[in-house]
Amino acid sequence: MIRLFHVSDIHFGAEDREALDWFAARTREEQPDAVIVTGDLTMRARSHEFAAAAEWLRSLDRPTTVEVGNHDLPYFDLFARFFRPYRRYRAVEDMIEKPLDLKGVAIVPLKTTARFQFRLNWSKGRVGTRALQQSLSIIESLPKDELVFVACHHPLVEADTQATSRTRRGRQALEALATAGADAVLTGHVHDPFDIERHVEGKPIRLVGAGTLSERVREHPPSFNEIRIEGRSFETVARFMNEAHPEREGAEVPVTGDERRAANA
Repeated sequence: MIRLFHVSDIHFGAEDREALDWFAARTREEQPDAVIVTGDLTMRARSHEFAAAAEWLRSLDRPTTVEVGNHDLPYFDLFARFFRPYRRYRAVEDMIEKPLDLKGVAIVPLKTTARFQFRLNWSKGRVGTRALQQSLSIIESLPKDELVFVACHHPLVEADTQATSRTRRGRQALEALATAGADAVLTGHVHDPFDIERHVEGKPIRLVGAGTLSERVREHPPSFNEIRIEGRSFETVARFMNEAHPEREGAEVPVTGDERRAANA
């Protein structure tokens, strides 16, 4: 069995130190095959926030790949946002979209952030044509029996969570990815976990969202997803820091599809 820890929205600068220590302890004890981070390592994309994130990620001592979130783009410095948006990533550069050596499983990156959008809220998602084509090309090059997880920051379609993604061209991207052979899309952004299933021309594709390890919690306490893979089957388990709730980490109830959606309602 392959086990992945899927974590998101760590937000160094507004991180929950207790949650970070809890996740690190679980990682050291359980030794997952890899860690997947779906964006928002930082709060304001400051250099010292990236440096702290890099130090923490390296301390986990597990193969790690990182996607970029909207908070990882400069917020106040518009010149940097437009012309040098990735300069501050140097501390984590070797982990950005890093390929993982997982037998029978491929993690395919998809960029959903944008330096500029023709709408007031630039934090929401956008799938550009080039970004989607790059992901589709990677999927096309993979062996046909690979389990394919697409990793991006914003949910491509809404998942009935308190926060929204409103990802432009998200539905079209989801349809294209499903048609190309993707089995699931792993995301963050909304700070609450979910696992729902959609069908595209009869083919199922799972939408899996991770919670947050920051102080910016919404409906649920700090959490991450454990993804357990057997062959071409997988299940997700939301692991919550607060063990006082029976459905959270103490019990580790694995639910999938509409059951997870109902559980998170």
